[in-house]
Amino acid sequence: MGFWSTITGRSEPVRPQLDALFGIPGAAIQLQVAMDMAPTGFGAVCYRKAEGAAFLDAEKRLVELLDSDEGPDVDREDDGFGFTWLIVRTDPPEPGSLVTDLHAVNSSLEAEGFARSLLCSVVAFRTSAGGPVGLVYRYATGTFYPFVPTGSQQRDSLLEMNVRSTLAGELALEPDLGKWMPIWGCPVLR
Repeated sequence: MGFWSTITGRSEPVRPQLDALFGIPGAAIQLQVAMDMAPTGFGAVCYRKAEGAAFLDAEKRLVELLDSDEGPDVDREDDGFGFTWLIVRTDPPEPGSLVTDLHAVNSSLEAEGFARSLLCSVVAFRTSAGGPVGLVYRYATGTFYPFVPTGSQQRDSLLEMNVRSTLAGELALEPDLGKWMPIWGCPVLR
């Protein structure tokens, strides 16, 4: 941090470490063994949509590029909160392939100039009872946290804490629980 930043109390924003996503396959094994959670093969990248024709054109080019034969199959969905989700699926569920595809989506969004709009990436799991569990990569901090929705605007905080304990040492987990944003409307956690 420089002199002026020290005086004004501002710090440099954390650079996202997209390669941290490659820790998810190891975390998936840990979740399967310790908590009987299975990967669903679904993941998503979330970003805030910008206004204007230039953004819409860039978004269209991006989805076409990602849907090409060289890229992963991507579906696009808008939620009711002003965010767009690019959904990626691997069949059969393979965390390594899914993470590679999510990394490609994030990198492509960055290359198209959407880095400031990126919110998070999510990899979906299911509990043995069939409930959804999301492993969320928070783009702004470069950290992970679990999100377990249990209904409309409700979450299972106890299970989230158990997932955090299970994954301690596997991933860079967000230590500030206040930054564990609920991602209501996430299409891969229904």
